[in-house]
Amino acid sequence: MSIPGFGEVAEQLRRSTVLIEAGDRASGSGVIWGGDGLIVTNAHVARGSHARVQLWDGRELAAGITSRDPQLDLAALRISANDLPQISTADSSKLRPGELAIAIGNPLGFLGALTTGVIHAVGPLGGIGSRTWVQANVRLAPGNSGGPLADACGRVIGINTMVAGRLALAIPSNAVQQFLFAGPRAAWLGVTLDPVRVPRANAHTFGLLILEVEPGSPAARASLLPGDILLGAQENPFYSTRDLARSLERSGPLRLEFLRGDYERVRRVAVEIGEHRIERSSVAA
Repeated sequence: MSIPGFGEVAEQLRRSTVLIEAGDRASGSGVIWGGDGLIVTNAHVARGSHARVQLWDGRELAAGITSRDPQLDLAALRISANDLPQISTADSSKLRPGELAIAIGNPLGFLGALTTGVIHAVGPLGGIGSRTWVQANVRLAPGNSGGPLADACGRVIGINTMVAGRLALAIPSNAVQQFLFAGPRAAWLGVTLDPVRVPRANAHTFGLLILEVEPGSPAARASLLPGDILLGAQENPFYSTRDLARSLERSGPLRLEFLRGDYERVRRVAVEIGEHRIERSSVAA
């Protein structure tokens, strides 16, 4: 079954999708959110202190990372370019199961690859916390992260982030807009996290696995290490990434409970939370 105008919709999405290379890491995708050079991607794509962006027309430009939120897994970049082919967005709260979904990205080095499917659900997914996701049965691969998920009209409904089972998970467009409007978080811990389920005492506990610790950050000064699993703060267990975000909003030292190696031995540390730093040439997280 053909969809009138689908070719034009797909072409516009391709022109609004960019290739992002940060540090020595594998490349990811991003979407041109504003014609003045604003680009949105995943925080786990824009991890380094520098990034380069390749546009659909082949131009390669240096990008400044203006804000980054590892808990939301979102980052905003800015390039020096005008009159770019920006996207339009749709209200992700109005999505319904069965609607067509289009994903654009750069998987495995294939630039502007397109895949289609349908919306499966919009809401939390069991086992990874209470966060809302746009869930679709589109096929994603490494390199798709940070690219757009769009509806049949080409309006962006989410930012593709990861795969869980057979479903692609995207950050809803409404959450992206809120991130851009609110700006970076006032508190800064300095870690990159991934939600995990920890087997403990014949049960499973939600935890936040530390993937990276930023040098000189509050986490680094507290001797937290990659591989540690955060379980809770202020004697309250974490049930989602938002619980840590709420803990960071409190004043004073943050008392964290975490695991290191032994799943049965809970360790504790007090972290002096710093202010969120924003510099055009460096990552703020």
